[in-house]
Amino acid sequence: MIDFDACPCSGKTLGKLVKPAVLMLLARHDMHGYEILHELTRLPLFEGLRPDNTGVYRALRSMADTGMVTSAWAFSETGPARRVYRLTPEGHACLERWMDTLERYRNAVEQLLDMGRTAVGRAPSCQTGAECCPTS
Repeated sequence: MIDFDACPCSGKTLGKLVKPAVLMLLARHDMHGYEILHELTRLPLFEGLRPDNTGVYRALRSMADTGMVTSAWAFSETGPARRVYRLTPEGHACLERWMDTLERYRNAVEQLLDMGRTAVGRAPSCQTGAECCPTS
């Protein structure tokens, strides 16, 4: 019997998109690690579940090692020092490339979904403004 909770069909592999998600967050503004974790949780990609902390910090370290982000300690009189991450020009270029890649993935997934819908007898997807989907 298939364990659907452990199967990739459950969407658990979407966590592999942590790097582009972090780059997109940092493109908005600099953030410390805990803030990044909190914001990732709010993304539909994680469906309200907290991503793996260790994996996120490992991704941040990897992105720092490759020059996509920099980090510096921010000291506070009211709390502990926090490492704040900033997107570099190289990170911005990587984000641009990720966006192109994700667009291609989205289009490919939409085509795959249409094939699957047809195979199981569902109507294909409907794009707003298409003949099957009158706009109101």
